[in-house]
Amino acid sequence: MVEGGVWVVTTTYAVAKGTATTIYRIGEFTYEVVKAPIEWALTHEEIQSVDGLPVREAIRRGRVKSSAYVVGGIRYVPISPAKAKEYREEGLASWYGYESGRMTANGEAFNPDGLSAAHKHLPIPMFVQVTSLENGKSIIVRVNDRGPFPSVHNAKSGQRIIDLSMGAARRLGFYRKGLARVRVQAIRVREARGQGPGYT
Repeated sequence: MVEGGVWVVTTTYAVAKGTATTIYRIGEFTYEVVKAPIEWALTHEEIQSVDGLPVREAIRRGRVKSSAYVVGGIRYVPISPAKAKEYREEGLASWYGYESGRMTANGEAFNPDGLSAAHKHLPIPMFVQVTSLENGKSIIVRVNDRGPFPSVHNAKSGQRIIDLSMGAARRLGFYRKGLARVRVQAIRVREARGQGPGYT
């Protein structure tokens, strides 16, 4: 169920650009973003097209942020960046982590130990706060992939609202359990200007 209104955190992040790596820091959380080689396999090979284009072509052209995409013949339409600022939803989270060496839906290298997530309808990339409704733990993850989608082995898997990286599931305390009830909500970040890398 999607609820109206949102509790928004305004925080700072610092960016350090390397050859192909960008580091984001938000409070205690660090995100290393690495551009993947375009020929890498996707974490979700079931994505058939993005914005009417083959997936890699859409990534190459930078057309993935909020473009419609097709999976299993179903067209998914992400919400607009403006509407995403008000996003808040409660539901079931799962995790994925065996896709190391693969490319996310926005062209980044998937890091199973990082703090990232897949979402069917949010613009990518964006940051969200995920709070476990079972233990109260809370983390901030970077949404950079699409999913979770219905599986041939479990059609109900498509009803989950977010798929976290293995590292994020560990931080939230449901790695061994596999699933958790969570609240996902948009946060706003602003760049810390005039600060060196590592400023939080």
